[in-house]
Amino acid sequence: MKMKQPEPFMFEGDERAVLLLHGFTGHSADMRMLGRYLNNEGYTCYAPIYRGHGKSPEELIGVTAEDWWEDVQQAYQELKDKGYQKIAVIGLSLGGVLGLRLAGNTPLQAVITMCSPMFFDNEQQLTIGFRQFAKDYKKLEGKEDDVIQAEVEQLVDDSKELFQEIATSIEKVKETVDMIYTPTFVVQATNDQMINTESANYIYDSVESDQKQITWYDNAGHAITFSKEKDKVHQDVAQFLASLDW
Repeated sequence: MKMKQPEPFMFEGDERAVLLLHGFTGHSADMRMLGRYLNNEGYTCYAPIYRGHGKSPEELIGVTAEDWWEDVQQAYQELKDKGYQKIAVIGLSLGGVLGLRLAGNTPLQAVITMCSPMFFDNEQQLTIGFRQFAKDYKKLEGKEDDVIQAEVEQLVDDSKELFQEIATSIEKVKETVDMIYTPTFVVQATNDQMINTESANYIYDSVESDQKQITWYDNAGHAITFSKEKDKVHQDVAQFLASLDW
């Protein structure tokens, strides 16, 4: 069965641009509702898809964590090449880690992290998430349960090196968060089962910006952009962006 592959989206608005970064195993659809909301508020919103994402799990483990960092840098440059000088970045989960890395390397109006990990002390949960993603994808392909189980187990085994790369990239960003002076908004679900929620406090406490905010959402899990709290998240993000000196 051939499935339609997701694509990046670009919602053009005014001169204020927002780069929307998805998480590990995700793609642009994870950020689409937020992108639409912000676009209705006037912002230009661009959501790329990193290499290997939005495709089969086999293709996902065929790339590296540094490839994704290059993809984020390229997406930022694409906005610059289109003439956007004022750019904020919003990242979900691993996208927030990449957003923090971008904030430490390039001038940004703001960085907003959403359920983003700083402590790689939960590799089992990362494995669970990847396993579920692979299983769901293969079900959509119409494969039998025994075939799915065998292929998923092989994928999990093959992904160990990639998970170690992800751990290294998270640690690299964690060590330099205190060098970020960009206005920062930390969005965190209280019932996040995928990451250590102390990550949110670490980001908030470590960034050196005079303009920073942290908000906890009690009725949300890790996929906060799809949660019951998504409307509140949209409003809070828009309010924070509106408070900036664009």
